[in-house]
Amino acid sequence: MSATTTSPESNQVSAPSPVELTPDDYRRSLLGSTLQSVLAVLVALLLGGLLIAATDETVRESASYFLARPGDTFTAMWDAASSAYIAMFHGAVYNPHGSGPAGKLYPLTETLTVATPLILAGLGVALAFRTGLFNIGAQGQILIGATLAGYVGFAWQLPAGLHLLVVVVAGALGGAIWGGVVGLIKARTGAHEVILTIMLNYIAINLVSWLLTLSTFQREGSANPISPPIAETAMFPKLLGDGFRLHWGFVVAVVATVAVAWLLNRSTIGFELRAVGANPRAARTAGISVTKGFVVVMVIAGMLAGLAGTAQIAGTEHSLTVGIAASFGFDAITVALLGRSKPWGTFFAGILYGAFRAGGVTMQTSTGTNIDIVLVVQSLIVLFVALPPLLKLKSRRKEVAA
Repeated sequence: MSATTTSPESNQVSAPSPVELTPDDYRRSLLGSTLQSVLAVLVALLLGGLLIAATDETVRESASYFLARPGDTFTAMWDAASSAYIAMFHGAVYNPHGSGPAGKLYPLTETLTVATPLILAGLGVALAFRTGLFNIGAQGQILIGATLAGYVGFAWQLPAGLHLLVVVVAGALGGAIWGGVVGLIKARTGAHEVILTIMLNYIAINLVSWLLTLSTFQREGSANPISPPIAETAMFPKLLGDGFRLHWGFVVAVVATVAVAWLLNRSTIGFELRAVGANPRAARTAGISVTKGFVVVMVIAGMLAGLAGTAQIAGTEHSLTVGIAASFGFDAITVALLGRSKPWGTFFAGILYGAFRAGGVTMQTSTGTNIDIVLVVQSLIVLFVALPPLLKLKSRRKEVAA
């Protein structure tokens, strides 16, 4: 942690050289083990269950005579929490009361549908994170990607197959441009990417709002800020038929996960990006262009987020609105964090968050549990993922100061 040197002339030990913790130390501290992520999820679910129990009316009634019959209170707490989580499972994975195999598995397809943009945007955040950049701009990159993809989808008339391909390319290009701007400015000026991406998020939102007031983007006969629907040739085909919302965008998310894993672990570019993220100074000494790495990684990260926007407009929404990105761009940050910024970790974290979103509605309608509990559980997961390494850093700072 601190270096101690001996002078050859005097044979005396010099004072330890000070060691400062850099932002890279904080970034690397969050790349912990998979076990920490699993434990974070379990503890968050446990505390979420306690919160569900605390807000349940039956539990409150039984608590009024807790000293007389404590077992009633604990039974009511278990019933409240377990029934809520069972309802969430039924809404996110498997519904035993569904009609036929299709009805029983429909919740799982909804989870995968919701998870698709989370996975794609999460991969963009994770990739930037591995290179030492905090990409907070996935929200804006999703919006710009969806805007270009939507325009090509409703304004261009192309043959089936080719039309969808051009839509996908346009969405990826939009996100790549929006992300590349951040990488270029940071490489040229050294401006912090967090500030740049946050500002570009606001620019993207207001830009899309303005575009939707123009006749080119305005749906005919509607006063609402919504674009015309994209052509059927520009839509992702349904993966399991018209009875399900799951579309081929999920396959794109799987392919993107494989591609990012290969890029990071098997390619020369990935090695350079990881080297930049591990130690920019050492990478520069080894002849790796750090500034080029910043631009390349932000272009790719933006492209992935742009694909998330394409999945939204070509897969589920089919029309451009200001709210088409929902909160996927911000949720992607927590997905990447939970996935430890690893491609397959991010993939499964995206599915988990998709399950929370899909099952939360069923939990609320079936048991009356407030859906905001799901948001609390998600926030607790992030807290428990980040807390242990941050405590280690605090301990390290004390050791350095001593």
